[in-house]
Amino acid sequence: MGFRIDKLGVVIAALLAYGGFLAPFANFRANRIVPGEARWIIEALPAGYGAALLAFIAVAIALILLKTPTLFRLVLGLVALLALAVLIGVSAGHLTPPENTYARVSPASGFWLSSFAFALLTADALARLRLSPLVRIALLLAVAATVAGLLVSGIWDGLSILKEYGSRAETFWLEAGRHVVLALGSLAAACLVGLPLGILCHRVPSLRAGVLNGLNIIQTIPSIALFGLLIAPLGWIALNVPGASALGIRGIGAAPAFVALFLYSLLPVVANTVVGLAGVPRDANDAARGIGMTGRQRLFGVELPLAFPVILTGIRIVLVQNIGLATIAALIGGGGFGVFVFQGIGQTAMDLVLLGAVPTVALAFAAAVVLDAATELSNSKRGRAA
Repeated sequence: MGFRIDKLGVVIAALLAYGGFLAPFANFRANRIVPGEARWIIEALPAGYGAALLAFIAVAIALILLKTPTLFRLVLGLVALLALAVLIGVSAGHLTPPENTYARVSPASGFWLSSFAFALLTADALARLRLSPLVRIALLLAVAATVAGLLVSGIWDGLSILKEYGSRAETFWLEAGRHVVLALGSLAAACLVGLPLGILCHRVPSLRAGVLNGLNIIQTIPSIALFGLLIAPLGWIALNVPGASALGIRGIGAAPAFVALFLYSLLPVVANTVVGLAGVPRDANDAARGIGMTGRQRLFGVELPLAFPVILTGIRIVLVQNIGLATIAALIGGGGFGVFVFQGIGQTAMDLVLLGAVPTVALAFAAAVVLDAATELSNSKRGRAA
């Protein structure tokens, strides 16, 4: 029986070969802003570790190229990602001179490419296995616990991004709270307004085109431009409406960022509410009407529960979108992880940029996984009810 080649495995193996053997594993810098010096695996790690990692990558390439069991590919991807996470911390300790508090060690392109290749392998295996929603959430929690364990263990303390965090720990958590409040608060406000508006558009078809077209126009406005457009009216409200300033409404700060995110959030919520309600089977409504249910009872007892999976899909889109867009709020004093991103850009300190970017990506990824699982669970309940 001959060996069979996995087509996606060829792409993953090519990425892994380049990242492992042809690209640097880590960058060493004498301080946080000078250009880095590339270090390949053999240079970046103690001799035994470097040789073992190269051998592991070579074996992994051979296995990835072949059609192997899906569960095996999942385990291989997860083990490899954990090994890379540990070894980049080992590299920081190996490259940093003793008692040197200014030197910086950060992951280089080889580390990122190798990590991306193994992450792609893991994602492909997960897609093929079609794990249940609860198992996916459990896997997400296991990954989060592993990352937390690595942070607590101190193995990453020598990495430049953790050194940036160490000097800004209090500010980091303050901005993290602001970021979450902006993303979740604007989503909650959009649901409070968007769900009734979507129901109204479904009930009154003549309103639907005008409302959805208006919300579509808002979506086309670039985020920075919308933030800027809101400065003048919110500033006027703060000056002329009693109590507005005390509530935090002003031309710059969190208020324009919150309003902009709220406006961007309306279209997915309203549109998905309309689509979800339109997709409710007529038989279900007829049956509810036949047993004497009022319009309100049908709405809350039949239509909204059946439309919920579609509405939840819109909420997922909004939350992931808002987590990303909240980064821009820092440009107008709104806070959030964007504070570190733009400070890093201004200081040419990419590690500071990563301090804001990495948690933003992690939050968006976690939100997508959880809400995808919730959507699938609600779909399965809808199927059983049907």
